Amino acid sequence: MTQTRELAIVTGASGGIGFELARQLADRGFDLIVNSADEERLRPAAEEIRRRTGASVEYVRADLRRYEEAERFLEALAATGRPVAVAALNAGVGQGGAFLDTDLEDEFEIVDLNVRSTVHLAKRLLRSMAAAGAGRMLITSSIASTTPGSFQAVYNASKSFLQSFSQALQNELKDTPVTVTALMPGPTDTDFFRRADMEDTKVGSNEKDDPGQVAEQGLDALFAGKDKVVAGSLKTRAQGMANKILPDSLKAEGHRRMAEPGSAEQ
Repeated sequence: MTQTRELAIVTGASGGIGFELARQLADRGFDLIVNSADEERLRPAAEEIRRRTGASVEYVRADLRRYEEAERFLEALAATGRPVAVAALNAGVGQGGAFLDTDLEDEFEIVDLNVRSTVHLAKRLLRSMAAAGAGRMLITSSIASTTPGSFQAVYNASKSFLQSFSQALQNELKDTPVTVTALMPGPTDTDFFRRADMEDTKVGSNEKDDPGQVAEQGLDALFAGKDKVVAGSLKTRAQGMANKILPDSLKAEGHRRMAEPGSAEQ
């Protein structure tokens, strides 16, 4: 890696929003260390970013659901001897279906990756950033954080946690040079809905936002020092505004119509 460029890290970077965050950070002049649990997708993603941008890109395969794997990733970052200027904590997973029907292990996976690993990495990285007197952190929350998630109960709750967590950190750090920004995308054209077994839902089959647009708006907000941004299309941003005033019962019913299994045919 070069020493003239600052270092950025992106988790969940093998595809979708994470890949776009990494690619666009490279375009903005950063060296990169990218992470995913899926090495078969992560390696070619890192190679593509390197080829397309000319940036120095390293990858670390680590399953962040596991404490020891998250620690190993952090050790790899420390081994560079370089401060992390930007940390995009984007790794996440979802699961659709009725809570009474889904597997408990799938729900634990959501909590462990979306919540536990983000808290773990944020604890270590923000301490280092505060000690260095500089740093920016982007946490991928979701517009789902503003809505009770019928048929995605644990996923939406995990994003609500991340939203509250991000805003609390932003306030705690407001008198320091370190910033935290919550990225709140809506339904985005990624592999999320296939992996969450939601392709037969209305939200899974409807038109979705461009991950490149979401990443660009997220990074613009990050470098502007904003506390949060609803990113994506005008429709998504309008939904974000509406969710501020709609009652939870109405939002939950609307989410049900979009996320209930088989709703794509209704």
